[in-house]
Amino acid sequence: MNNRILVVEDDITLNQQVCALLNNRGYQVDCLHDGEQGLSQALAVDYDLIILDIRLPSMEGYEILAQLRKIKHTPVLILSACGAEQERIKGLSLGADDYLSKPFNLDELVLRIEAILRRVHASHTQAQTPFEITLSDLHLDRQKQLAAYNTEPLDITTIQFKLLWQLAHNHKETLSKAFLYQSVLERQFSRYDRSLDMHLSRLRKKLVAVGLSPESITTVHGKGYRLHVQS
Repeated sequence: MNNRILVVEDDITLNQQVCALLNNRGYQVDCLHDGEQGLSQALAVDYDLIILDIRLPSMEGYEILAQLRKIKHTPVLILSACGAEQERIKGLSLGADDYLSKPFNLDELVLRIEAILRRVHASHTQAQTPFEITLSDLHLDRQKQLAAYNTEPLDITTIQFKLLWQLAHNHKETLSKAFLYQSVLERQFSRYDRSLDMHLSRLRKKLVAVGLSPESITTVHGKGYRLHVQS
């Protein structure tokens, strides 16, 4: 875990508690107490997340957020006074990603940080994923959810397409059942659940029907599954 986080909070004790907690969790943390310094640092460094108090010396959190959003889209978690609904609304309207009212539980803070970072990572992964994949004569179109081999369309379900897409996108790797359950079936892997095996079996039969080898999807014992399409 190498995510870098900036904490801008003028309460010395709270700042120290938050920074110590995040350091112990493996994050790289920079801690500041002043608004102007916070804005300068936020603009100078590419952080993965900024934890920003509203009431700060020299420049309040709203102004920092407004200036930041003119240049960067760094995720921001606002810390606001308990019950200050207008602060929360204003912060969100200026582009904050989440808020937490003081006083707060440190465990909840960690959960909210992890949730924001997961969303950011997922959006980056999605943006970097291609819309089309071609492996030899196998062609996949993610936007249209269409697959074809030798120009012959594959009649596959949405789940079977997602499964084939993951195997094709990572065709040089062996994908574990746990990964495929999470990315395709969108649930945790259970060794008593045979759903993935069923979908793989049906997908394999449909690939064979259009001319691919029965070994196009191979089972790597104890590791998972791999797609192999001959050139």
